Amino acid sequence: MSTILITGCSTGIGFATAELMARNGHTVYATMRNPQRSPELGQLAERDHLPITIITMDVDSDGSVQSAVANVLAQAGHIDVLVNNAGVGPLGPVEEQPFAEFQAIMETNYFGTLRCIRAVLPGMRERREGCIITISSVGGKLYSPFHSAYCASKAAVEALSESLAGELGPLGIRVAVVQPGVIDTPIHDKFDEAPADTNYPNQIRLLAFLRASRDNHVPASIVAETIQAIATGQQSTFRNPVGADAAPLLGWRASLSDEDWIASAGMDEETWIGGMAQLGVDVWPYLQAVS
Repeated sequence: MSTILITGCSTGIGFATAELMARNGHTVYATMRNPQRSPELGQLAERDHLPITIITMDVDSDGSVQSAVANVLAQAGHIDVLVNNAGVGPLGPVEEQPFAEFQAIMETNYFGTLRCIRAVLPGMRERREGCIITISSVGGKLYSPFHSAYCASKAAVEALSESLAGELGPLGIRVAVVQPGVIDTPIHDKFDEAPADTNYPNQIRLLAFLRASRDNHVPASIVAETIQAIATGQQSTFRNPVGADAAPLLGWRASLSDEDWIASAGMDEETWIGGMAQLGVDVWPYLQAVS
């Protein structure tokens, strides 16, 4: 069984992955920024006697990451698998979204991932084995209007991971990217409504799409299952779309030229609603709710 370090475990994909891996006998070090504010995973581990240790780690901080990794190494001796899951993703148009949000998203989603990778690599390199799994998104390949900050961070993660895979493959270290579609996690509760004075009213479409897609109730556990399959070597592909909508969305984007994809943002509402319906997403109730 493996020793696994997972970031962003307070809710959603990180929580589900920590629980699944522990129930399958792996030793899990589950990190989160504020464990005292998110005690549920620790309570679950104690109740069910799961091999989960909760560790405080803020991926935005060099010192916090180095301290947390040193703590794990002191307890376990080595780290077999790193799962980079911690992430944030506010919405908004490029012109109106605060510049600080662009910086914060990149700090957590990209630089946070990079910090964790660099912290675990010396041990993996010395042992010439290990696995680094990073949670990207379909947004790492499909760049939606009003999702630029998030998509840019995930595109950076994809580029980093692909380059890293080439560097580490000869050393016996595996690298993989997981690309969830819309998963039913608490991140959707953090999306703000578009401001009334926005110059970009079409941003309600992205919010409607995300909320309607969440209604399909794709659980975080299916992402956890894919992560486990990669970690245990049952799945060896580099990019791994997860969720009923992931492959269709990526396929739809791949079928269009760049120009047609960009132009699709300007289609009339009826056509757009119909296109979403073909993808199995009923956006109409959410458009009504905000109109």
